[in-house]
Amino acid sequence: MSCATERLAAIGAQRAAGGKGGIASICSAHPLVIEAALRHGALHGADVLIEATCNQVNHEGGYTGMAPAAFRGLVETHARRAGLPLDRLILGGDHLGPNPWKHDAAAEAMRKAAAMIDAYAAAGFTKLHLDTSMACADDPVPLPDETIAARAAVLAKVAEAAAARTGGEKPVYIIGTEVPVPGGALEPLEHMQVTEPADALRSVELHRQAFASDGLDEAFDRVVGVVVQPGVEFGNADIIAYAPEKAIELVAVLERMPQFVFEAHSTDYQPAEALGMLVRDGFAIVKVGPWLTFALREALYGLSLIADQMVPDPSRENLQAAMERVMLASPENWRNYYSGTSNEQRLQRHFSFSDRIRYYWLTPEAERATAAVLAALGDTEIPRPLISQFIGHLDVDVGAGRSRPTAHGLLLGSVTRVLDIYRNATNQ
Repeated sequence: MSCATERLAAIGAQRAAGGKGGIASICSAHPLVIEAALRHGALHGADVLIEATCNQVNHEGGYTGMAPAAFRGLVETHARRAGLPLDRLILGGDHLGPNPWKHDAAAEAMRKAAAMIDAYAAAGFTKLHLDTSMACADDPVPLPDETIAARAAVLAKVAEAAAARTGGEKPVYIIGTEVPVPGGALEPLEHMQVTEPADALRSVELHRQAFASDGLDEAFDRVVGVVVQPGVEFGNADIIAYAPEKAIELVAVLERMPQFVFEAHSTDYQPAEALGMLVRDGFAIVKVGPWLTFALREALYGLSLIADQMVPDPSRENLQAAMERVMLASPENWRNYYSGTSNEQRLQRHFSFSDRIRYYWLTPEAERATAAVLAALGDTEIPRPLISQFIGHLDVDVGAGRSRPTAHGLLLGSVTRVLDIYRNATNQ
């Protein structure tokens, strides 16, 4: 294993011995988010965990058009440019299972999921989240926990064979049957049900048995985390913050599972204090994705307005207007997530915490519209009054010298503000 993967593999034992740290999992395929995360890691001498989801990156290309090997190449290129040693980099696959093909029969969906995880493991991804929790077209609903565990073991066996075939590192795994909806909740939030301690213990035991049945005892020793619901979530306009008193019994379960830490999904937009308490209580792997691209979108829209002031050009389309056209032309990534009147849906398309706009930034038309704004501004220093007016959350950072007052510097700075919150919470 690389040094960083070894440190990740030891995270449970370290916390069982009294350690309190953790690591943020950067779940984004956007090049600017990746660049910001790698620069941030290099600056602070920290490990960087970057994960691609099954929908973003898979053997068929995903919505980014990238297979795992191509995504690894992209990330490693950015790491070298950022000055981050590759032994500080961990690549992960998130929600690896039949989710992209869940509308197929289970046998076909699992065949495709196996091909996907083979591609991830063969490409050298060393943190693999096995997520077989979703029912396929011919499955009972809900899917029995025993079936979920058995399918996870099937995928682990494929990953082990791929690593052996290519001579790559043996991966570490994340398991768990209570997996939140990727990208945030679909309805307004009132409360979240914290995972029952007995359910967490049962999930681990079922996976242990399933791995053993497939001759994967040694692989199970490399399972480092369990996905559970700590009671945090976000929706289009709602955030449920971590309440430690509601998770006391769940947190106590870790004393009976010293091999493991908890992995918390949907931690985006948590208050800094709540995020720190989450890590303190054993949710040592905290995933963040939409918050990072939300912060990027804030800066991009601000820069579009700044360009209108600094470099007026009637032929250059406002970025928000361009993105509205792009999203209306291809509504499949937001239509089932945003409800209400046409105006309410318009606001959600651009400003929802669930940030479904992130699926559009890498489309050719969106890239052209973004490039036009960035080309207009170039590397010119932007006056602070304009930064204060249109990207006000970055004015203090510019004044303190933490962010360069250029278009590129402000984009990185907006993402870095979120990364700093996670760095402080994980004690890195």
